[in-house]
Amino acid sequence: MFSQAQFEATIREIQDGMTEFETNLGKIEPAAAAATDRWYIPDTVADDVKWLAHETVTWGKGFLDWLLDLLKGVAAPIFMFIDSWKWSDIKGTAVSVAEALSAQNLVVDDSNWSGKARDAYVAAASAQAAAATRVGSISDKTMTVLLTAAAAGLAFYLALALVLVKLITASIAAIVAFGSAVFSWAGAAIILEEAGVNTAIVVTALAALTTCLGTQANAMINLHAEAINPASFPGGHWPNPHTTTYNDSTIRNGGTGWSLKPS
Repeated sequence: MFSQAQFEATIREIQDGMTEFETNLGKIEPAAAAATDRWYIPDTVADDVKWLAHETVTWGKGFLDWLLDLLKGVAAPIFMFIDSWKWSDIKGTAVSVAEALSAQNLVVDDSNWSGKARDAYVAAASAQAAAATRVGSISDKTMTVLLTAAAAGLAFYLALALVLVKLITASIAAIVAFGSAVFSWAGAAIILEEAGVNTAIVVTALAALTTCLGTQANAMINLHAEAINPASFPGGHWPNPHTTTYNDSTIRNGGTGWSLKPS
């Protein structure tokens, strides 16, 4: 299921997490520089530690750029959710129309109107009920497709939020490790280990999202084919309900006879 409140909270968490992670990355090189600025640390060791710190930060910034690319479609799940509610309203209206035109609810006074026109009108009303039922069915399926896609988007961004939480924790530990110089390699290992694990998490989540959206795209194509099928809309038009289309010389409500006019 999709929750708009949960989705918006997740996006805020991701945005705040990216800011915090970027801030922590900015502390790694200064920590390494301060730790190696000691008379007892050889220049070659200091250079290696600074290089390692720089490469660690470079990777971190690259990962942030990747996350920014993944956030470009962040508004899509919200619009899908909103559109699904619109289709829900259409479904409700269509179902109400179909119910109002059902045989038990549609009454034509046989004592005042009978003949071919009356029979044709009742038949057309039944066709309208079928058409409205079909609109309701298509609306229900469209609503489900949109909700499923929105939920898949939420699951994907929840995975990104989890990744950022882990990376923030790792970056804090890396700052401490680089700050001690002796453990700078451990600091790099902390970040790189999380990089491998979390990159795999993001790739897996992205693959799952792509698969889900592909399935929903196929479903929308099938819905389009169903919508243009003339089974309930002969000639692509809604069945004509107007009584004058079915005049036939019978008496209606005590009036005079009407001349035959083909429907």
